[in-house]
Amino acid sequence: MARKTKAEAAATRDSILDAAEKLFAEQGVSRTTLQHIASAAGATRGAIYWHFLDKGALFNAMMDRAKLPMDEAVKLLDQRELADPLQCLRDEMMTVMRIIVEDSKSRRVFEIAMLKTEFVDEVESFRTRRRESIALWQERMEGFLEQAREKGMLRPGVSTRTAAMGGWITVDGLIRNWIFEPTAFDLLEVGGQVIDTYLAGLRAG
Repeated sequence: MARKTKAEAAATRDSILDAAEKLFAEQGVSRTTLQHIASAAGATRGAIYWHFLDKGALFNAMMDRAKLPMDEAVKLLDQRELADPLQCLRDEMMTVMRIIVEDSKSRRVFEIAMLKTEFVDEVESFRTRRRESIALWQERMEGFLEQAREKGMLRPGVSTRTAAMGGWITVDGLIRNWIFEPTAFDLLEVGGQVIDTYLAGLRAG
């Protein structure tokens, strides 16, 4: 019976997250209330508060769930040998974009985060979370760039911190513009060309 109860609780949690994701995508985060989500999920507000502290916690849980494919992909990439750190950096940048293209749930959540979230008090935790996520990605990128420098693959005079920031802005901008208008360009084809141009400017001649 205990196992069944846990399974039912997990199913309720998932249905709440599914409903929140759908409503956030349709009407934005700030205009979606917990009552809206409860009604769409066939649950009570009490059930939402049993699983989530508040709307911000629910939003973060939705983001965590959507990030799982990306986290798993990065773990697999971490098993590579770093013969060419700049190629490894390219692989990671392309992997992020590939998941956005191929995984509809990840794409929808990224659309919510990028285009349908106002940074109001109730989701202030997301602003903090986004800062931390950006810092972690830039730190990871900078690590590849430092390894490239150690191997003599990085052009002299390049600031790894600035280059890492540029790499993040490049990927973030590509994804943001593609999500806004997916028919405007092929994210993987054009994105790959943009990333190759970015990396060519960093690589030692």
